Amino acid sequence: MEVEKEDTLYVQMFGNLQMRYGGKPLNRERIRDTHFTSLMQILLHNVSTGISRDYLEDVLLGERDIENRHQALQTIVYKAKRKLKDMGLPEDNYIVLKKGIYYWTPKIPIHEDAADFDRLCEQAKDIEDEEERLNILLEACYLYKGEFLSTYTSVIWASAEARRYRLLFSECVQDTADILRKRRDWLRLEKLGRYVNQIAPFSDWECLIMEALVESQRYEDAKRLYENTVDSYMKELGVSPSAKIMKMFHKLGDQIKHSYEALDQIQNNLVEAAQNITGGYECSYPVFQGIYQIINRMMERGGQSVYLMLCTLVDSKGNPMKEGERLEEMSERLKNAIRQSVRHGDIINQYGKGQYLILLVNTTRENCEIVEKRINRNFVVGRQRTGVQYHINSVICEA
Repeated sequence: MEVEKEDTLYVQMFGNLQMRYGGKPLNRERIRDTHFTSLMQILLHNVSTGISRDYLEDVLLGERDIENRHQALQTIVYKAKRKLKDMGLPEDNYIVLKKGIYYWTPKIPIHEDAADFDRLCEQAKDIEDEEERLNILLEACYLYKGEFLSTYTSVIWASAEARRYRLLFSECVQDTADILRKRRDWLRLEKLGRYVNQIAPFSDWECLIMEALVESQRYEDAKRLYENTVDSYMKELGVSPSAKIMKMFHKLGDQIKHSYEALDQIQNNLVEAAQNITGGYECSYPVFQGIYQIINRMMERGGQSVYLMLCTLVDSKGNPMKEGERLEEMSERLKNAIRQSVRHGDIINQYGKGQYLILLVNTTRENCEIVEKRINRNFVVGRQRTGVQYHINSVICEA
């Protein structure tokens, strides 16, 4: 790890603006000023070229009707200089105007993470040695710590840069993964996948982790990852994972091989670990989907009546609850109410943040209504305004 120089201002743009000088972070209390923050962001990100006065006025003053825009900008710059001195930087004329261009003073060097990322990505293009190129790409990947100025996505220039860095990061990860894949370095591919998935969730990077786990024959870990991924996509976004992740899971299924065992041992491994469980069978969405499909096939033989019930949390106006502080608490209460209200052989899945699926096996439409009443009785307390909306379909064989 590079030792920070005492006389250099270190600037972090990935995630949000942070500045350090002399080994210490600059006083965050003084960065709250909107004009000061915006000025420092754009000036320090363009330290080599500077920023034209006209463009800076557009960024900082926008469309506001100000009689003397040059004077207004000069006031913002003057206040910023005072702030920088109060924050602990050595005394200097920090921001200089030359021929209509504002520059940061060359007396205090700037070390910016985004500039380093640009440099590494550009450098990697010209490297032919695979080992050296891999090391540079890995350094670039781990330097990216989140969206460029993530809390300033409404600012046009910052939003454009965030989009550019997002694409650059994606290319960098793909290039790194290609080399690791070629080398069959599954441990580093898994580590990379977990990092980028944390930095950019719900962007299909789970497939890198899945690939590494499958190729290194860690099938149980891969299976858990798949189930957790599907559940997460369903609960947070209400959608299934992409075809890439599904393809990796099918590859997983084709590769799983167990060691030789007797039937009794195999059967013991299939039995539920916990005993004396009351209420319905709770499972992840992939398991629920598999159970639904096998039940649908079994109904070809006739003799069973199965219903699929969707329970949705609704507010006092009957609208689905999709966000809010109480959603998690109410969702947990609804799950407990459902578990208490269905039979031991019924199957439950939390489909979304405020939605649950139930497979009611070997029952009638009238009994489904009884289950509804039971859930309401276990869920609704006093004058509670939130309630549950029910939709029920018969599971019909589609053969």
